[in-house]
Amino acid sequence: MSASDAVTDSLAGLRDRFAAVREGRPADYIPQLALADPDAFGLALVSMDGHRYSAGEAEVPFTLQSVSKPFVYALALSALGLDEVSRWVGAEPSGEAFNAISLEPGTGRPANAMVNAGAIVTTALVPDTPDEPAFDRILHCLGRFAGRGLDVDEEVFASESATGDRNRALAYLIRSTGTLPVDPVRAVDRYFRQCAIRVTAVDLATMAATLAYGGVNPVTRERVVSAEVAAGVLAVMATCGMYDGSGDWLLRVGLPAKSGVSGGLIAVGPARFGVATYSPPLDATGGSVRGHAALEAMSRRYGLHLMLNPALPGSTVTLVTTADDLPSAPSGERGLRGRVGVVAAQGAIDFTAAERVLYALDESGPDGGPVVLDLHDVTAIDSVARGMLHNGLARFTADGRRAAVVDPKDLLGPVDAVRERTGRDLPRHATREDAVAGCARALAGED
Repeated sequence: MSASDAVTDSLAGLRDRFAAVREGRPADYIPQLALADPDAFGLALVSMDGHRYSAGEAEVPFTLQSVSKPFVYALALSALGLDEVSRWVGAEPSGEAFNAISLEPGTGRPANAMVNAGAIVTTALVPDTPDEPAFDRILHCLGRFAGRGLDVDEEVFASESATGDRNRALAYLIRSTGTLPVDPVRAVDRYFRQCAIRVTAVDLATMAATLAYGGVNPVTRERVVSAEVAAGVLAVMATCGMYDGSGDWLLRVGLPAKSGVSGGLIAVGPARFGVATYSPPLDATGGSVRGHAALEAMSRRYGLHLMLNPALPGSTVTLVTTADDLPSAPSGERGLRGRVGVVAAQGAIDFTAAERVLYALDESGPDGGPVVLDLHDVTAIDSVARGMLHNGLARFTADGRRAAVVDPKDLLGPVDAVRERTGRDLPRHATREDAVAGCARALAGED
């Protein structure tokens, strides 16, 4: 047994806890969906390292239904851009059921891409060419999200098509307002076929993890959509993905999510994981009863709510002191003229961490003296943070203060406005203390 089995044990524990729940019933307005096993209950989780965990009926195939909506929305955004897609479909919560007539007064735009009206328009926006028909493009894109080729359950498609008059009525109503760019019959047929694409809970967790990883499939390592598209999709999922229950879901669970009437449910922990459940009995809003309960319990137990900040204040900046007060500094370096300040950071530096570093620089250095920024224990600096640090250091020196950087991994890159002494010019056996002391000597020597 490996240590990572603890994740599987956690999923299995959730399944055991909620498997006996008997509320809800499978969707019966699509006859083929009513045939699903009401006792089936599977959970799956995929990490940002591509590790997959599952419990229960996580490999049982079922159809995507409305869980297809965020991924087709991502395809439309990738093909046309946010401004063009927003001409045809909005991004506001409807506060109504998934099949409601949620059209914007005056424009006729559907409220958002997660309700049926908006999803029909989004599907219609996917480019359709002789070389690559729109549905082939959809099937291929969703397969890239899942990390494998997907297919259509033709029996479910036929059942959905035979009973889908309300969706056809929605399409004709939207067409009458001028906000459906293709023929309603073709649009709805394509939408029904998209909903009938067959997946498993493991597939869905991989698809959710791809959104969590900024559009990169963590299993295949293929970029499926841009980080900007993934962020936009998650924003709409957070506010609209659970229909008229979206507000309560965000309050209690706190993760972008999307439900489907076949019993599928996905949730996304940005930069952390994708998770999915499968259980056919549905609540009044069309979401899986067991899936909802399991993910709410999971979020509470592990503190997954987006509005909870797990980072401890000051955890990025590990030291703010002066060079001659460093306990590990060689005795010959004590009493450095000018008393050079030292700011040490650690871990991965993003926007929030960069702000902490810059604030520490401002507060360091006795009487506005020189400062050494020690990045020895920093593991990564993203592009936003790198720009912030460059700009902040430039402002720091423009204010008449001097700074040097210990950056043995060359994470920060050239900093033209800063007198940089990284430690790379020191002998290979030089310690971190040697590098900091060398920078401090250089700065103190300029007094």
